Amino acid sequence: MSWWWKGALGAALKKPEENGVNPQNVALIVGVTGIVGNSLAEILPVADTPGGPWKVYGVARRPRPSWNADHPVYYIQCDVSDSKETQTKLSPLTDITHIFWVTWANRPTEAECCEINGAMLQNVLDAVMPNSPNFTHICIQTGHKHYIGPFEAFGKVKPHETPFVEDVPRLPFPNFYYTLEDIALEASKKKQGLTWSVHRPAVIFGFSPYSMMNMLGSLCVYAAICKYENVPLKFPGTKAAWNCYFVASDADLIAEQQIWCCVDPNGKNEAFNCSNGDLFKWKHLWKVLADKFEVEYEEFDENQEYVSLSERMKDKGPIWNEIVKKYNLTETRLEEVSFWFADLMFGWECMLDNMNKSKEHGFFGFRNSENSLISVIDKMKGYKIVP
Repeated sequence: MSWWWKGALGAALKKPEENGVNPQNVALIVGVTGIVGNSLAEILPVADTPGGPWKVYGVARRPRPSWNADHPVYYIQCDVSDSKETQTKLSPLTDITHIFWVTWANRPTEAECCEINGAMLQNVLDAVMPNSPNFTHICIQTGHKHYIGPFEAFGKVKPHETPFVEDVPRLPFPNFYYTLEDIALEASKKKQGLTWSVHRPAVIFGFSPYSMMNMLGSLCVYAAICKYENVPLKFPGTKAAWNCYFVASDADLIAEQQIWCCVDPNGKNEAFNCSNGDLFKWKHLWKVLADKFEVEYEEFDENQEYVSLSERMKDKGPIWNEIVKKYNLTETRLEEVSFWFADLMFGWECMLDNMNKSKEHGFFGFRNSENSLISVIDKMKGYKIVP
């Protein structure tokens, strides 16, 4: 845990008002079942979280899942792309002080991504701003695509050089991250006292079966299938991805940085990178992954034919169904697992960022990436997502 946050995650908690305590701040987590939303839902309700005790509303499009149900959060099922539904369900909330924007929607083109994600954020702001007079801060989560461009820009736009720093100019290509930033900035101009912060993680190590970009979730499923079929755990990436340095962002660390921006004046009206603060190589973490699933580890063979993880898993649906049934796992479908995102990560190299700005402004949180990997695997197993 960071030095400034000492709460015990996973503790049996009550909402602060159920303990006769008036909450200092009231959070609206938009994307509460996502990879960082779930971490926020765990951390914010803890009594000694900075700015607390927090009252927490959590918004997600789907019904509340079992693995999220023990968080003391007021769960609101709402499709925020629907402006009428958003008004109906969120405008009655008059006590919101902070919005944590940790969701996104994917569309075939980046122009469409800009349109849908911008509309979602604007719908929420239109419902909250006129009705919550004490609304004071909004955290916007984006990521490294701020520096390299969206997926469709690859090969068309020259990305910024690594290590990425926050003050580089925007790339000349549509990017819904820029759209979100602009909407938050415009909202702050309309409401006196409203501040914002932007958080740009690397690949996120965290727990959420509902995340569209959960790399570790897909690797856990892959390892479980290899174990079940009694085959070695082969690295489904390139030689460069096997050997080069990477950075990752622990989901709890991202949540902690966002909370810090809510309570510390040095974190307001700024954009920050957010990675663990160390470097790793997949050639080292691959052995850790294999050991955690008791599957045979195999070194990368430079002469092997490249086969993507998506390709390796395309016919494994029936096998996964057998595994779910045999080990009484939480019902999940293989088609929902984000193998495509792992393929993207294993096709890149040296995607490093710089954390100086965050530290210079006063946030000193960090994580050991290997320990973060182990923690996520243990959590996946604990919630019976994988055996």
